[in-house]
Amino acid sequence: MTGTAAPQHDIDLTIRLTEAPGAPEYTFRLEAADGEPSAASTLPDPAAALAAVRRHGEAVFFPKPGPPQLCTQQYGGPQTAVVTGWYLGRQVNSRFSRTDGCEIARWRAMAALLGGSPGSTGAV
Repeated sequence: MTGTAAPQHDIDLTIRLTEAPGAPEYTFRLEAADGEPSAASTLPDPAAALAAVRRHGEAVFFPKPGPPQLCTQQYGGPQTAVVTGWYLGRQVNSRFSRTDGCEIARWRAMAALLGGSPGSTGAV
């Protein structure tokens, strides 16, 4: 949802995934209410995406301030994703990449939401 009004669903997220600079952008949607994805969801596995969001959404979308993280300096690939919308009444605007160990861990936690199957890289 792109407006500022909260949706009628518990979860209403739009995912924009790009596999490499200049590559086509894929757009997915996860919409859920009462613990079930709706028919409007367009992810390959909406149930797995919903499970990932329920498990990691609070920490990933709304991280609490804390000491700086030490992240391994490894490169996981050129993929990027932007997730916007609503999660349990709170507005979401999160960016994902695979530029270091911390970002790769965030990506893996939410891989099903980012267009992949559980445990995948999120690639389409």
